Formats: sequence, structure tokens, C-alpha cells
Amino acid sequence: MKRIVECVPNFSEGRRREVVDALAAALTLQPGAVLLDREMDPAHNRCVLTVAGEPEAVARGVIEAVGKAVELIDLREHRGEHPRMGAADVIPFVPISGITMLECVELSVRVAQQIAELYSIPVFLYEQSARIPARQDLAYVRKGEFEGIREEIRTNPERKPDFGPCEVHPSAGATAVGARFPLIAYNVYLNTPDVKVARAIAKAVRHSSGGLRYVKALGFEIKERNQAQVSMNLTNFEGTPVFRAFDLVCREAARYGVSVGSSEIVGLVPHNALTACAEYYLRLENFSSRQVLENRLSEGLSQDGLSSSEEFVAKVASPDPVPGGGSVAALAGGLGAALGEMVAGLTEGKKKFESVEGRVTKLHADLTRAREELCRLVEEDAASYKAVIDATKLPKETGAQKLAREEAIEQATRHATETPLRTARVASGVLFSLEEMARIGNPNALSDAAAGAQLAYAALKAAQYNVLINLAGFKDRAFAEACRRECDELAQRAAERLRHIDQLMMGA
Repeated sequence: MKRIVECVPNFSEGRRREVVDALAAALTLQPGAVLLDREMDPAHNRCVLTVAGEPEAVARGVIEAVGKAVELIDLREHRGEHPRMGAADVIPFVPISGITMLECVELSVRVAQQIAELYSIPVFLYEQSARIPARQDLAYVRKGEFEGIREEIRTNPERKPDFGPCEVHPSAGATAVGARFPLIAYNVYLNTPDVKVARAIAKAVRHSSGGLRYVKALGFEIKERNQAQVSMNLTNFEGTPVFRAFDLVCREAARYGVSVGSSEIVGLVPHNALTACAEYYLRLENFSSRQVLENRLSEGLSQDGLSSSEEFVAKVASPDPVPGGGSVAALAGGLGAALGEMVAGLTEGKKKFESVEGRVTKLHADLTRAREELCRLVEEDAASYKAVIDATKLPKETGAQKLAREEAIEQATRHATETPLRTARVASGVLFSLEEMARIGNPNALSDAAAGAQLAYAALKAAQYNVLINLAGFKDRAFAEACRRECDELAQRAAERLRHIDQLMMGA
């Protein structure tokens, strides 16, 4: 599965189109990152940009965009309806496919640290990335906004940022970075300009005041529309669906003799959130998402894996260095694990193997997890190598630029080393599982287990080579030597396991 992360940075600029254009361009500067949506709100004086793609490409684009925000946005002159504390106000990373929430947290922490170091901006970790429980709530982090934080950050220990100085940037303020589940920004417009009504409704709706779980809400006056607005963030649309939030706003509005004029979604929305609304309001019976034409079409097309495998092999054969040996190593390991799964499937449920059924089932589960992880590593290895290439292209005219470039190369190379090291670890586990599967599994599939073991060993050795090639240039010699030792130990143990499997085959 392709690794895709989404990022939805909010910048404190919603009136100057040329500035938003520059921010969007910076976000998509890296190959592999695509701008999906852009929303400008002049009343809030805020823009919401949605970018998605390979994790490393998205991360680098976000860092570039923050630099552009520092250059072009001055919070000392900023006015708008929406709470804000930074030029780049909030930067959430969202797992979409092939990437876990934990990996998104790790990515957000790395990006937060680099933003702080490159631009001298205090950065607070929030949502799933928060190291302080109270900071899971963005409202807590942003309390007092730019002006209040500017006064408190130097003296109040609770305002100490996770990264960066205890001093807000003079013009760019502070930034919140984190990882979260998909969020829906949802606004409901009331047929009244009375902001007090909107605030009362928002209080009734939001969870912190006793309202709906997973709902954050504020009331605003939108002067250019002569309407009040209930602005909501739905942080878990499955726990609290869009239709439930809308219904409650309507009921609360009726209490004040006010009707709802319209509603809007800011940015992108998950398909299932709208499907749930259709099912609820249309009162559909026995509805399934598989009845949606596009879903079935996508499902049918994804079953034809031949073209994708041919495409991958063609990419490896091309002069482009990505995907390279690290990705191929991970793919080989994934194929080895898959063969082990097949052997397990040919063993489970058969009476003659009842005595080992429990152990085979456990091995089957281990091999499945390993295969899924190795498939993710195919994409991650390619992305990590691209990040190294991107780092070498950073400017180096000034002393500060040279230092930043060297640090970026070091960090990118470290990640490009850790990725094949993870491949080697997982491939080692596959080989151990296959050795046991070869001993206790269906003997008619012994050659498949042995073939899988050869692939797992090849994956481990290829990954080892990809680790070793990076070690010479590291400043951190302790890290380099630790990687070398671990690879050596993994390879030695794997070679022994492979000999055992060879002996089983020779005696077959």
C-alpha cells in the first residue's frame, strides 16, 4: 500500500491572494506532494491548505511553507475573526494510507523540531503528538492568542514550548504541530447577525461545555454576509457524525427563534462522512458503501495487480535511482513472508496438523504483520532516499545556509539508514518464522517455505548493504557503529537459520 500522509496547515492570511499562492507553491515544491484544496476566508483572515503525498515530500514542503509564512505574514498587523497565535498557526498531519498514527506523530515531532531550529519559532506539540496531556486541546495551547502568549511565554512555565525559544517570533509568533485523525471543519450560517445567539449555540454544541463528543465550536459574526456563524471542528466524524452536529445546531437555533440559512465544509471531507449523511436523511434501508458506483469501480480496478507489478519493475529498471536497492529489498522480504503465509494456510484446518494448529496460526499472524510492514517499507525507502537528494539541493551561499544544509543532509541520511535497518529487522523475523514453518508446516509446501526463506535472507543482506553505504559520512559515529553491529548480528543469525532450512530441504 502506498504511504500517504495528509497535512492541513492553517496560515493567518485570508485576504492577500498572492501570499496564499506563495504558500501553496512552497507546500508543493517537493516531488510527491500534491495540493488538494485551498480555502481563503477574508473574515477570519485565514487560509486552510490541504496537501497530501509521500510523508517526506509533504514534510519538506511544510517546512518550506512555514519559512514563506515567516517572510510574508506579520501578526503585529494581522486582524481577523479566528483565534491565532502564529503566521503558520497550526500544522496537523493526518494518516491516510500505509502509515500509522504513531508514524505520523514521529513525523510531526521531526517537523516541529526543524521549524524551531530553522526559523527560531517556539513550537508546541498538540493532539496525538502532545507530550503534556492538556496540550492535546489546541484551544488550551492557543489561549490568549499571539498577544497573550507573547507576554506569558517568558515567565510562565506552562507556556514553555516543546521546541524553540521561550520567546515568540516578533512577527511570526508561535506554531502548533501535531498528528490527528481526519477532522471536518464545518460551519453553519444563521439567519441573524446576532453573534450572541451563535455563541450560545456553540456553547450548547461543543463538548467542553457539555455538548456533543468530538465537537469544538465557536460563534462568529460574519459582517460581509450580515449573518452569525457557528464554526465547528468535528474531530471524529464517526463518533459524532456531521448530521448530528447539524441537527443540534438547528434545534438550538429554534430555541432562539432563529433559522439556519446554510452550511459549508471548509477544506476536504472524508467520503464516508457524506455517505452517512445521505443514509441518515434519506432513511436508506440496508445501505452499503459498496452500492456507490465509484467505490465498486475502484475496488474492481484494484484487483488487477499485474500492471502495478510491471510498473514497479519498470521503475526499478529505469535510470532514476528511486526506487532502488532498499525498496527492492523490502519487496523481496514481503514476498518471502507471503510464501510463509501460503504455507500456513495450507496447514491450518487440517486434522493431521491439529497438534501444531495454534502455533501455525500465531506464525501466520506474525508473517502477515511482517508482510504489511515490508510493503510499507518499499515506499518509505524510496521517499527517504528522495529526502537525501532534496537536502543536497538546499542553498549553501551563506554560512547559516551551509550549516542548515549540512544538518538537513545528516538528518535525511539518518532516516535513509534507519529505513533499511528496519527492513533488515523485519526480514530477520520473517526468516525465523519460516524456519519454524518449514519444520512444522505442511511438508507438501516445504519448498515454498524454503523459497520464502531465501527471499527473506536476500532482503536482509540487501538491506544491510543499503545501511553500510551510508555509514561513512555520519558525524554521529556512535550511531553509525551501532547500525553496523546490529546488521552484522542479524546477518550472522540469519545465515545460521538458512543453513537449517537448507538441511531440511536436502533431507526431503
